[in-house]
Amino acid sequence: MKLSARDAPAYFRKPDPEAAGLLIFGEDAMRVALKRQEVVAALLGPNGEEEMRLTRMSGGDLRKEPSRLLDAIKAQGFFPGPRVAFVEEANDNAAPAVIAALEDWRPGDAQIVVTAGQLKASSKLRKAFEGHKRAYAAGIYNDPPSRAEIEADLERAGLTGFDRAAGDALFALARTLDPGDFRQTIEKVALYKIGDESPLSAAEVALMAPTSTEADVDEILHVVAEGRTDEIGPVMQRLGAQGTNAVTLVIMATRHFRVLHAAAADPGGPQAGMGRARPPVFGPRRDRMIRQAQGWGGRKLEQALTILTDTDLSLRSAGQKAPQMALVERTLIRLAMLARR
Repeated sequence: MKLSARDAPAYFRKPDPEAAGLLIFGEDAMRVALKRQEVVAALLGPNGEEEMRLTRMSGGDLRKEPSRLLDAIKAQGFFPGPRVAFVEEANDNAAPAVIAALEDWRPGDAQIVVTAGQLKASSKLRKAFEGHKRAYAAGIYNDPPSRAEIEADLERAGLTGFDRAAGDALFALARTLDPGDFRQTIEKVALYKIGDESPLSAAEVALMAPTSTEADVDEILHVVAEGRTDEIGPVMQRLGAQGTNAVTLVIMATRHFRVLHAAAADPGGPQAGMGRARPPVFGPRRDRMIRQAQGWGGRKLEQALTILTDTDLSLRSAGQKAPQMALVERTLIRLAMLARR
């Protein structure tokens, strides 16, 4: 069965203990790993690994020894309680072994948890879980956590009271930190509040936040595509301080605007065009890019791609003497002004 982006967070918090298995896939390995940790902890409890109720293996192990997963789900442990057979870094090469284990799975066997990178809809591994009556598949996309997910993280960390300003501060922080850093920040906040029953405040969130956060390159692209010229300078300063390469930034901007151009030029309209984007664009980011494509239109997006191509050639030119990040910033400002026309 397929878990939607809306239903997946609730399932990760409280997975079905009678299920045959769960596949978690996505291009961001950290996001996938965090969700897998959450699911396994919910299934096994706090002492599952110490009681040897968790068996780990890799997709590569299954290619060499296909029967290993089937042996793991049938094996009986020394300690009572639910068991999990975990396969990490799987792909379609491991699909035959996983499919065989799913077909032979019976109630009382260990639950199969598999993690993988980005999988196409045609993936054998993905189809096996989505088509199984007692197994689930969930895609993890590169969108920041929702407020509900942040509140659930706080509750798991033992923080049940916080004011609205603190919630807003955490939500903003989640949009600038990668998932691992954000999880560590939540843990720091929880440690800081041990023994303090007063509600968490925005000032305390700021105190625990990392001193230097990476500016999200995706965000600068959205800022430009939405014509918010006044926000370009501060974000570019942070990117420059972090050592972001100017050529890399132009390449990513070109990729973003090519997706917008393809969507705007699609005969079925931007929404249909965005649905055909490769790699796929999901969630709130997809809705945001559809609006951008609608606002720009094909003609202006062609102009934008020409400007970016010229900038790329200038950066790679041996005779270019101007500071590269300054050249890129000027280009992004030109694009943002073009978006507003």
